[in-house]
Amino acid sequence: MSRVRLGRRMVVMLVSVGILFGLVFGYGAVKSYFIAKFLKGYANQVQTVAAMKAVETPWQPTLQSVGSITAINGASISAEVSGIVDSIHFKSGENARKGQVLLTLRPNNDPAVLAQLEANAALAAINLSRDEKQFAVSAVSKAQLDSDRATLAADQAQVAAQKATMEEKVVRAPFSGRLGIRQVDVGQYLAAGTDIVSLQQLNPVYVDFNLPQQAVAQVEPGQRVEVAVDAYPGQIFTGTVDALDSVLDQATRSVAVRATIDNGKLLLRPGMFATVNVNTGMPDNYVTLPQTAVTYSSYGDTVYMVKPGKDAKGKPELTASQVFVTLGPARGDQVAVLKGVQPGDEVVVAGQVKLHNGTAIAINNKLLPSDSPNPNPPNE
Repeated sequence: MSRVRLGRRMVVMLVSVGILFGLVFGYGAVKSYFIAKFLKGYANQVQTVAAMKAVETPWQPTLQSVGSITAINGASISAEVSGIVDSIHFKSGENARKGQVLLTLRPNNDPAVLAQLEANAALAAINLSRDEKQFAVSAVSKAQLDSDRATLAADQAQVAAQKATMEEKVVRAPFSGRLGIRQVDVGQYLAAGTDIVSLQQLNPVYVDFNLPQQAVAQVEPGQRVEVAVDAYPGQIFTGTVDALDSVLDQATRSVAVRATIDNGKLLLRPGMFATVNVNTGMPDNYVTLPQTAVTYSSYGDTVYMVKPGKDAKGKPELTASQVFVTLGPARGDQVAVLKGVQPGDEVVVAGQVKLHNGTAIAINNKLLPSDSPNPNPPNE
């Protein structure tokens, strides 16, 4: 009996092991089946992308840099001598013309000193005139006449020096321009050299920037320059290159360049940060695409073309076809395509990360990436 029971137990154990193995391998087979079915369905799934047609656009070769706006004439106005502010003849932010009186210092006893010196000079002139008549009749010596002339010249020099000292207490605009914010008040003691107000000539203005040494041969005076500033998005200010520095910076191996920019509307102000484009060479035409359309990789740059066709049931279908491209220069959001894409070819510009050759696609262009040659990000 014990052997019969042992045999039954062995049979039950073997059956149980067989069922267990069957469940394990069956589960794996079912899992593989459903995974394969899912992947097959996913492979045939239509992917939604954005696409646009490649176009040929004019392309001006440029060198780009960043720089600063500088006034052609700009100065912080100050007095040459010390004194108490007696009167102020300007308002902050207004325009001033060359020679306009901006400020005067208290004259104190300067007029009285000038009157005394002028009296001395007048007396010296009378003495000289009298002695010249006396010398004509040999009543005085030549030495006396020379002394009179020297005395007159010295007195006249003192008068001129006093007038110059008094003139230094009158501060005038050295050139026409826009005044800044007043820094002094009436009655304030003003030390020599203390800033009174800033004066800037605003039309035209300079833009100073740097270019690498490789660009020296491409830039020369007279070339067109386009300038953009963050304060006026989308607005371009134009001008011409004035000069290149005669020496390169040894630390950066770059050359300083100065251009003159028209500022008729007085929108540009000294100190503004500017993006500068220098036009070099003759304009050309390139096929352009948004840079988002290109998949960059070490083995080659590619884009996905939109290819019309038919599915297995004969219905119209769009598919993605990957092609290698040769890229040219880039500007803003655009990149030039030298080979691989022709004008009129429809190219996927968004959503290509989920594509491969032959993927069925549907086009939805409600949201397209930027394709601007001069993008201006919004100020946040």
